[in-house]
Amino acid sequence: MDSENKRIDFLRQFIGKPASQDFSPVANWLNGKLIDVGINFMEVEYVVREDMCNPMRTLHGGIAATILDDIVGTMVYAMGREFAFTSVNLNCDFLNPAVPGQVIIAKSKVIRSGRNIVHVEGEIVSTEGKIIAKCTSNLIQTALKIPDVPAVTFR
Repeated sequence: MDSENKRIDFLRQFIGKPASQDFSPVANWLNGKLIDVGINFMEVEYVVREDMCNPMRTLHGGIAATILDDIVGTMVYAMGREFAFTSVNLNCDFLNPAVPGQVIIAKSKVIRSGRNIVHVEGEIVSTEGKIIAKCTSNLIQTALKIPDVPAVTFR
């Protein structure tokens, strides 16, 4: 790996691999596949499953919000800050349905990075580029110091 950010290097080893090799139980359940990650952006591909759907058999809004929260949080982690950040808010708009078997792509980017608060945007799109859901979120720095890379054992 060639970047000076150990977290980016750590995450990039998962590009194209199933999330069952990830370090987050939520990410494992969502079972996304990392497409790309950088200091201020991240993209993850998911396949909508039946257990992600509401009674109308479309992607449940709570699951879409979970995908967005997970990707923006992981992206902020990848920024390499000394302390952990946590979501203060997550404002979501649900614009179009996604159905079981459909491939969706979650994208996130940093809009403004301050000393204590990071403002981010995320969106879930179809492979055709149709926006399924989008969000804005503010994450605040906590007092929890985090290592450059997690000390975990992968399956």
